[in-house]
Amino acid sequence: MNAINLCLPPLAQIDPVIFSVPSGACDCHAHVFGPKKVFPFISDRSYTPPEAPIAAYQEMHRKLGIARAVIVQPSVYGNDNGATLNAIKQYGDDNARGIAVVAKDVSEAELETLHQRGIRGVRFNLLFKGGTQLKDLEHIASKIAAFRWHIQLLMDVSELPLIVGRLRRLPTEFVFDHMGHMPTTCRTDNVGFKTLLDLIKEGRAWAKLSGNYRISSAGPSYKDAKVFAYALISASKNRIVWGSDWPHPGLYNEMPNDGALLNALDDYAPSAALKKAILVDNPAQLYGFNLPTNGAAHDQWK
Repeated sequence: MNAINLCLPPLAQIDPVIFSVPSGACDCHAHVFGPKKVFPFISDRSYTPPEAPIAAYQEMHRKLGIARAVIVQPSVYGNDNGATLNAIKQYGDDNARGIAVVAKDVSEAELETLHQRGIRGVRFNLLFKGGTQLKDLEHIASKIAAFRWHIQLLMDVSELPLIVGRLRRLPTEFVFDHMGHMPTTCRTDNVGFKTLLDLIKEGRAWAKLSGNYRISSAGPSYKDAKVFAYALISASKNRIVWGSDWPHPGLYNEMPNDGALLNALDDYAPSAALKKAILVDNPAQLYGFNLPTNGAAHDQWK
């Protein structure tokens, strides 16, 4: 491992999907890294990912039958969104959206340009270096509200009660990464997780069924994350989306299998209708995709 924590690459071989993936399914959380010569990492970063190009990401989606993507700005790029914007363009503007990191003094013209290029939210990363600062939360929210963007939060929701008052006063909705990114050992009756459920029930928050391996202590089955997924879906099936978290940055010992991560949704959401809500309908509402018409897809792999 080098001085800035070199991560593992994603697995090349992945499990096949065990259920029928609905037309227009969206992966609502992924990152793209590189090429490094074009998009260099910031020096003050928490980890160093290997290159993970958009072509490799698209190949993973082809194998899984995923048609749409939300590319999330990773912390290693700071507020230079070039790699994320390039990935959106390469994936296809009709089928991709993005979440940016912006500076406090970002202008309305800059936000308009980002919107035209597919950005639909700003990420506040409270766990790694390089994110938008929490002290700027209200200021940024006031700027993006006119674009109907949301605030995306990477945080351990056991600490959510410390900022929930601020969130409730924002003029935007907010989206929580990785099922709240709280270790499963904290259990679903944790006051912070219950606060997240309340925000979802109130229609203010969304949650991503992503990163189950980041909160689990049960090894590759990640079975202890199931009760958290059930609780989130029960809070509101219409405010839950799914994400792969490809290429799984910040991991050094074991890499999850992207096919198995999608297959976990068959356990979390057994019915076809519920899978369609989480994979198609809810992402369309949150990110502004058109819904597939008459069963026809924006399925670029067919």
